[in-house]
Amino acid sequence: MKLWPRYRGLVAPVLVVVALTLWPIISGRPANRETAFTILKAIALASSLNILLGYTGYVSFGHIVFYGFGGYVGIFLLTAMGWSLYTAIVAGGIAAGVLAFLLGSAILRLRGAYFALATIGINEAMKAFISNFPLFGGPTGITLNFSVYRTYGGAAQALQTSFFIGVVLALLAIIVSYAVRTSKFGLGLLAIRENEDAAEVMGIVTPRAKTWAYVLSAIVPGMIGVLFFFKNGNVEPHDAFPLHASIELLVMVMLGGQGTVFGPLLGAFAYQGMRGFLVTSPIFKDIQLSVSGVLLLMIVLFIPSGAVGWLIQRIPPLRRVLA
Repeated sequence: MKLWPRYRGLVAPVLVVVALTLWPIISGRPANRETAFTILKAIALASSLNILLGYTGYVSFGHIVFYGFGGYVGIFLLTAMGWSLYTAIVAGGIAAGVLAFLLGSAILRLRGAYFALATIGINEAMKAFISNFPLFGGPTGITLNFSVYRTYGGAAQALQTSFFIGVVLALLAIIVSYAVRTSKFGLGLLAIRENEDAAEVMGIVTPRAKTWAYVLSAIVPGMIGVLFFFKNGNVEPHDAFPLHASIELLVMVMLGGQGTVFGPLLGAFAYQGMRGFLVTSPIFKDIQLSVSGVLLLMIVLFIPSGAVGWLIQRIPPLRRVLA
């Protein structure tokens, strides 16, 4: 019984992931599996970004760089070095974490708009570097040989395997986010978010704390990148470092509620549903990103605490399971 108060904040997020896992299994429809995978991918990425954005208050417009870089490293190891998918996924996460440590040690001394602009520059610089890096295929990227999928029972079975790995990575992102949120380290990050100068006076080594938050927020995106490009069969600079994807992640986190564990899940679920409608609509398919921008503006102006914050303000008992 003593464990319940400590872990009750995980119940709602885990139930959402379990429901997304069971939906395609029960329905038996591959289309539902692909939809669920897309939502799980968004949940993993948004929950990871929340460690930086939600807990420290630092806005990153280039967080997708870790997804792309980790993906490239993993796919290269799969094709050129013959590594298994599982070890390549781990390597992609480690590579993204190392990159975040190196970048964070430098750019996290910046604050506010300066940091946000720096993250945009890093994403575009990495995209240009990879496009001119022969080892990673240059502008044409890396394409998987279909023989790679034989190890996993063929291409069709590989899709099924990718789905279940996606479930594990989504759960991993949620657990890491919750562990940070409820730890002493997380309290330090929240102090930085509220007033960084005061946090330093209280004894928090803010550059180190922010750097490790940046690292933790990068590992799962790097792993997800490997999984997604394995599933797709190729990786190219344009698909690996899409700036608009970082903006969409910001919308998801802020829509659901930054700084909460459940908020990014709710935001990812809602945004992916809206996005699915927009891209299939003959009227709105060409203005999808414009809608995202307007939505981000409306969130900042009218519900800065997001949907979860709005609910908690009106129904305080929900704080126990949603905060």
